[in-house]
Amino acid sequence: MHFMSDTGAVGRADAMRILLVEDDKMIAEGVRKALRGEGFAVDWVQDGESALTAAAGEPYDLVLLDLGLPKRDGLDVLRAMRARGLTMPVLIVTARDAVADRVKGLDAGADDYLVKPFDLDELAARMRALIRRQAGRSESVIRHGTLTLDPAAHQVTLDGAPVALSAREFALLEALLARPGAVLSKSQLEEKMYGWGEEIGSNTVEVYIHALRKKLGAELIRNVRGLGYMIAKDA
Repeated sequence: MHFMSDTGAVGRADAMRILLVEDDKMIAEGVRKALRGEGFAVDWVQDGESALTAAAGEPYDLVLLDLGLPKRDGLDVLRAMRARGLTMPVLIVTARDAVADRVKGLDAGADDYLVKPFDLDELAARMRALIRRQAGRSESVIRHGTLTLDPAAHQVTLDGAPVALSAREFALLEALLARPGAVLSKSQLEEKMYGWGEEIGSNTVEVYIHALRKKLGAELIRNVRGLGYMIAKDA
């Protein structure tokens, strides 16, 4: 079983964990590099069996799925995922461009279908749209009082003024804003910020929470003792 992860998602960030299923190393490296630039935490597998194992064991926000895979075809993987009750969005990315192939993919449970070769900006935009839909949001910009977060533009404003955040700060803030009123544990936040194999310091989340409070106000992020952190629902 061959798993690979990013070694440092830096730059723009969308606070989302992605499973990339692609057996072509050159394509996979290009996609991973582009998504790393967008700040996604990406785990990469190269065959269908590994894809099923990974999807069942990790809380992915989206799966990028090739169809022509070793060991188990992508359509079979997709059907098995849905049969097991895995509901994360799946975006098929494949060279199979016939209408019949698209119909099969969508009927098997895919949420979208993109034919190779594709534009990386379009791929990222389709991913954001699927993740937004899964979260029940139609608008790309997340608003909370006078705070706004735009994942596509990687911009945060407070009272109309831009706020400069690091990639990790941005990722953590979006994870909390995406579920106002929900308490996220330290491990859940780390899962949104890091791919496989990335080294995580013991107090990493606390450091970023402290930085966000300094920039956005001490009352925005609440510490729920023994459980984790939350942003209260907007009144």
